[in-house]
Amino acid sequence: MPELTPMKKQYLEIKAQHPDCLLFFRLGDFYEMFDEDAKVAAEELNLTLTTRDRNKPLEERTPMCGVPYHSAEAYIARLIAKGYKVAICEQTEDPAQAKGLVDREVIRVVTPGTLIEENLLEEGKNNFLAALCATPAGAGLCFGDISTGEVVLTFFPAEGWANRAVNELARFAPREVLLSPGAADPALVDYGKNKLGCRIEQAGEAAFALDRAWERVRRQFTQGLDQVPQEAEAAIQAAGALLSYLYETQKTDLSYLHTLRYYAAGQFLELDPVARRNLELTETLRGKEKKGSLLWVLDKTKTAMGGRLLRSWMERPLLDPVAISRRLEAVGWLVDNAVEREELLQVLREIPDLERLISRIVYGTAGARDLVALAAGLERLPLLQNHLPGKSPSLLAKVRGALEGLPALTDLIARGIVDEPPFSVREGGLIRPGYHPDVDQLRELLTDTKGVIAKLEAAEKEKTGIKSLKVGFNKVFGYYIEVSKSYYDQVPPEYIRKQTLVNCERYITQELKDMEHTILSAQDRIVALEYQLFCEIRDQAAAQAAQIQEIAGAVAQADVLAAFALVAAENNYCMPLVDHSDKLEITEGRHPVVEKMLKDSLFVPNDTYMDGKDHRAAILTGPNMAGKSTYMRQVALMVLMAQMGSFVPARSAHIGVVDRIFTRIGASDDLAGGQSTFMVEMTEVAELLKHATPRSLLILDEIGRGTSTYDGMAIARAVLEWCANPRRLGAKTLFATHYHELTVLEGQLPGVKNYNIAARKKKDEILFLRKIVPGGADQSYGIEVASLAGLPPKLIRRAREILQELENQEAAPKRPAAREAKQVSLTALGEEEVLSTLRSTPVENLTPIQALNLLYELKGKL
Repeated sequence: MPELTPMKKQYLEIKAQHPDCLLFFRLGDFYEMFDEDAKVAAEELNLTLTTRDRNKPLEERTPMCGVPYHSAEAYIARLIAKGYKVAICEQTEDPAQAKGLVDREVIRVVTPGTLIEENLLEEGKNNFLAALCATPAGAGLCFGDISTGEVVLTFFPAEGWANRAVNELARFAPREVLLSPGAADPALVDYGKNKLGCRIEQAGEAAFALDRAWERVRRQFTQGLDQVPQEAEAAIQAAGALLSYLYETQKTDLSYLHTLRYYAAGQFLELDPVARRNLELTETLRGKEKKGSLLWVLDKTKTAMGGRLLRSWMERPLLDPVAISRRLEAVGWLVDNAVEREELLQVLREIPDLERLISRIVYGTAGARDLVALAAGLERLPLLQNHLPGKSPSLLAKVRGALEGLPALTDLIARGIVDEPPFSVREGGLIRPGYHPDVDQLRELLTDTKGVIAKLEAAEKEKTGIKSLKVGFNKVFGYYIEVSKSYYDQVPPEYIRKQTLVNCERYITQELKDMEHTILSAQDRIVALEYQLFCEIRDQAAAQAAQIQEIAGAVAQADVLAAFALVAAENNYCMPLVDHSDKLEITEGRHPVVEKMLKDSLFVPNDTYMDGKDHRAAILTGPNMAGKSTYMRQVALMVLMAQMGSFVPARSAHIGVVDRIFTRIGASDDLAGGQSTFMVEMTEVAELLKHATPRSLLILDEIGRGTSTYDGMAIARAVLEWCANPRRLGAKTLFATHYHELTVLEGQLPGVKNYNIAARKKKDEILFLRKIVPGGADQSYGIEVASLAGLPPKLIRRAREILQELENQEAAPKRPAAREAKQVSLTALGEEEVLSTLRSTPVENLTPIQALNLLYELKGKL
C-alpha cells in the first residue's frame, strides 16, 4: 500500500469520525471530496471526477472532485434534497501562520432536519427534525425547528403507538426523523420514507438513555419542562435524543432553544394522513400544488412567521371552545374595523422573519444585513400596536402587549451598522462613521493616505529647513525621505541612510517606518476591528433572543388573525358558534375552495343539520358529478376552519366541537404496497372504525364499490349501521352511495335520514341542480355522465340498450336455475339424501312391494 501524505492522513482521520456523511474538506478556495465521497458527489452534482495521481497506476489513484467554497451552499442544498448528510471541514488556523499542516476540523454537519440557511428553507413552512422513542410504557415524540427555535413534545400510550406516531408525523411533516431501536416499526419507516419523503436516522440506545436525556433537557430548556407529565419518560428520551443529535451536528450555541412546549392527546382535533390528503388542506390531491387547497384560500398572511403559524393552526385545530372563541372574537373585531385591519396588514408587510433572524444571530451565521433587517422590524412594532385594541378582544390585547419594542437594541444597531452593509462581514465597510474612533482614524488613513504623507512631508521640511525634501514610496524600500546633494549637511542625525543615488540620497526615520506600518496594515486592521465590533453588536442582539422570539410569536398571531379577517370580509364568511354541543347546523354553507375556483357560475349553497340523536347519519344519493363529494368535504372543512378560529363560508353556523375527522373518499390503490383499490378502501374503513368516537365526524363516499354488487352493498350497509348505532359508535356520519337500496334504513334505523342531490333529466340530457334535498334518489344517471365525459355516441346508445335489458330482466319473475340445487343448505340435507338414493336405485328391477317399501323409506327421510 502506498504511503499516505500528511494531508490525506488528516482527511482519513476526520472522515472516520463522520462515516455517514459526505465530507467537504477545505483546501484553499475549494471544498474537496475524495474516494467514495468524490464518486457519489460527482454523480449527484454532475461534477467532473479527477485525480492528482496521474503518474500512478489506475488502482492506486485517488478519485477527487471539488466545488468553490463561495458557491458551496447551492451544491450542499442539492445533496440535502437527495437525503445526504454533509460534514463541513474548515481550516481552523491561518495558513500563513501555520507550521506544517494546517489544522482542520468539522465545524458543522448539515442534514435535512438541521438547515438554518435562508436560501435552503421554505419561507412559510417549518423545517422540523423529529425524534421518536418507543418503550413498553409508551412512545414519545419530539419535534424541533432550529431555524425558528420551536420545540414541541408529546407522549402517547403503548397501545397503538405506531398509528398515533404516523398521525403526528403527518401533522408536522418533518424533514428528518431519529428513531430509537424500539421505534423502527416497518410501516412507520415506510411511511416516513415513501409518503413524507423524510430522512430516517436509526439512532442508538445511548442517544435515548433516560438519565442522559434528563441531564440534557434540564440544561437546555428553561421554560415548559414543568408541563411534561411524570409518566411521559419516553417523551423526555425523545427530546434528549434530539438535543444529542443537534449537539453532534451543529457544534455551536443553541441557547435560543429554551422553551419546550408539551401537548397532550385530546388538545387538538386529530386528522389522520388519509383525511389530510382527501380534504386537500395544504396541497391538492393530483397536482400536489398549493393552489386549490384550503391553505391557498386562507393564506393572506404578510409575514413568513404568520405563514408558518397558519399552517400550524390548520394542522392542529383546537378542541377548547373557550380558546376557539377568543380567536373568533379577535377575527370579528378585525372584520368590523376594516381601516385598522388594512393599516395593520400594511405594517405587517414591512416586518421581516424575526424568528429566523434571531435564530441565525444566536447561531452565529447572521450577517450585518440580518442585523439591519432585525432593527427595521423592531422599529415597526409601535405602529402595529397603534392598530390593535388595548383591552378587548382579549387575544388582540394580549398580542398588543407582547409587541413591546427593544429601543436600546434598535438604537445600537442603527448607530453601529451602516444602512446598506456589504454581504460579507469580513471585508469591512459595515461599521457606521462615528461609532468607534479607531475605525474612523483607520478609515481616514486609508481614504487620505496622500494627505497624511503630505502633512508628514511639510512637518519634516519645517523641522529641517530642507526645502527640496520629499517623501516618496517604492515597492522595494517602502516609504522614504529624499534629500538632494546640496542639503546633505542639513540632514538630521536621526535620519538613517537607505539608498544613495546620483543627485540625492534616501533616508528613513522611525516615525516614517511607524507611519508606513500603520498605512500598510490599516486595511487588515480595520477589517478585523469592524468584524470585532459587529460580533459585539450581534452578541447584544443574541442576548435578547427570548424577548425577540416572544415578539415574533405575537406578530405571527396578529398576521394570521388579520388574514382570517381579510378572507372573511372578502368572501362573506360568518362567525360560527362553537360549543360542546352535539349540533352541526350550517345554513347556506359553501365549499371555501370550489367557490373560489368557479369562474363561469355561482356556487350553490346548501344547509346541513346533524346531531347525536335523530340526525346522526345522512345517506346521500344522487347522480355522479352532481356534487355529493363537494358537499361532504365542505362540511368537514367548515368544521375544521371553525375549530382553527376562522370564520366559515356560510350564512350561519353552529358547530359542536369534533374530536376527529375521518374521510373515506374516492378510489385509489397502493400497487407498491401490494394492495388493491378495494383493500385500500377496507383498510381505511377499518382504521376509521377502530379510532372514531361518538364526537367524531365521518365522511364516507362510495363504501363497497370495489367488489361485487351484493358484497359491496352488504359491507356498505353494515358499515353504516355500525356508524349510526349509538351502541356501536353513534358518530355523525355523512354517507354518500349509489346503493339506493340503503335508503330503506331511514325507517328502520334510528338517527338515519335520506338526502339527495337534485337533478333534472330532459330526454337524454341531465341538469345538475347542486341542491341537497330530503329523500332518496331514484337513479344515478351514470350513462348521462358518461355522455358528458365525451364517450362515443354509439357506445352511449349501446349502454342504454344494455341498461334496458338489465332493467327488464330485473322486473321479470325469476325462475329457479336448473343447477342451483348443487348448493344446498343444512336444512335441505334430507332432500339431497332422497335424490342420491333415487339416482343409485335400479327402479326398473323393483317388485311392487319393494317399490312401496322404498317410497315409505324415502318419505321418512323427508
